[in-house]
Amino acid sequence: MAKRYRIDKNRTNRRKNDLYETGRDWREEYRADRRRIEEYEAKRRKWNRRRVRIQRAKQVLAVCCICAVLLLLGYRLILYLMRERLEVESFSFTESARELRNPNRGFYHLYRFQITEEPEDYKALVQERYQKDTDTELTLVQISLQAYREKEIGERGLENIKELFSALGELDKQLIIRFMYDEDGENELYEPESIEIILTHMEQLGPVLCEAEKDIFVIQGLFTGNWGEMNGTRYSSSEDMRLLAEKLAEVTDQSTYLSVRMPAQWRGILGLDDPAEALATHILAGRLSLFNDGILGSDSDYGTYLTEDFVGIDEYGRWRRAEELDFQRELCRTVPNGGEVINENVLNDFENSAKELAAMHVTYLNTDYDEKVLKKWKDTRVAEEGCFEGMDGYTYMERHLGYRLLIHDTCLKPSKDKKSVYAAVHLKNVGFAPLYKIPKIKLILYSEEEGQLPPMEMSCAVDQLVGGEERDALQMAGVKIAVDELKRGRYEVYFFMEDQDTGRSILMANEEEEEEYGYRIGTIVVR
Repeated sequence: MAKRYRIDKNRTNRRKNDLYETGRDWREEYRADRRRIEEYEAKRRKWNRRRVRIQRAKQVLAVCCICAVLLLLGYRLILYLMRERLEVESFSFTESARELRNPNRGFYHLYRFQITEEPEDYKALVQERYQKDTDTELTLVQISLQAYREKEIGERGLENIKELFSALGELDKQLIIRFMYDEDGENELYEPESIEIILTHMEQLGPVLCEAEKDIFVIQGLFTGNWGEMNGTRYSSSEDMRLLAEKLAEVTDQSTYLSVRMPAQWRGILGLDDPAEALATHILAGRLSLFNDGILGSDSDYGTYLTEDFVGIDEYGRWRRAEELDFQRELCRTVPNGGEVINENVLNDFENSAKELAAMHVTYLNTDYDEKVLKKWKDTRVAEEGCFEGMDGYTYMERHLGYRLLIHDTCLKPSKDKKSVYAAVHLKNVGFAPLYKIPKIKLILYSEEEGQLPPMEMSCAVDQLVGGEERDALQMAGVKIAVDELKRGRYEVYFFMEDQDTGRSILMANEEEEEEYGYRIGTIVVR
């Protein structure tokens, strides 16, 4: 097309001459040629502009593609650098059958003290009696008020009680306290004839018991009955027991558990048969627990329950064994249970004992009584698979009384933006009973450059780990760690659980040892 309209001056002149010789109007032809030339130039300029636009569009598209590739590469580079900046490692844990000397659980020894108006060196007396008691975390202290069955406790007697609790507080043991008037199983001879005397004694003892609240785990009984066990007492009606229980609850700290001898007495005091309903409507229900000094001694636990062949209406409101076990299974998710196993018989053979103690959520037992039952356990070998296989039955019971928490697994998981790490510890309770006093649960970071960082509190429904027949249940303790607040370096991550009353760490049932800052569950490296 360009060749067709290419016209030079010589050709134009020749065209003029040719037109002139033919007599045609050469001017008109000339003007037509000029128009064709101008049209060509216009088309050429149009195509040039289009070609430039296309070239520019191609250039812009190429630049956009290059930018997109660079952005993608940059994003991948940032992720790579961030990944290199933060590294985490979680450790695994293995269950152990080791002994755990934890607060508020296990076997106990029993000691009795008489209170009188005579001076007594209770510090020396307590040290003498407890000097060989090195194998327990609990102790049952029976305190006889027999000298005051007809009167108030005197000034010297109250001072003696204060000194006794002061001496007991130095033992590094949690206390099971039982006040009583009878020491020989002849309660009718020694119990006050007026309930007002008992109420007065409770009122007098209140300040001492409140002062010692961090040492006291549970108070057994309501001061009445043979050996303080609430049997053989003139104050066995629901009205009398309710009056005594409410007074004792009033004068003691809310953290102190109270306990009664039979489930029927618990129901009589609260006026309800359903533990869940009682907990929701009655403040005393969350503190009132059980103790049973006839565990597995007979079909009725020596009168604790009704026998299967019982006919009629029971004056105490007792239920049959299976029903009472169901009641304790529910109630003792919230409050503790303990006592003594007695009277060697088939019911307290090891396998059945382990099953029933788990159903009852038993936390503590007498290690001195009944010796025949305890010896039978010692002579039995555990057949269950796992770390307890081959262990003697007595040691197995010691390991499982109360709570036995273990770390099931751990996880340190970085967030997508690498700005935080979520630390999770899954816990299991393979003991017979819950941990009733909620502990402090912490996560601790430590580095050689900065030392120990301030502990972070971890949230966990540890009270839902009730153990016993629910030993496979899991609860998670978790907390978010802000990586942006950490300096560069390697951080060891520790899990730590602390008893609020004693300040002692709660040991986990794992092969892995507790270290200075707790159980090392992993590492975080910030570059």
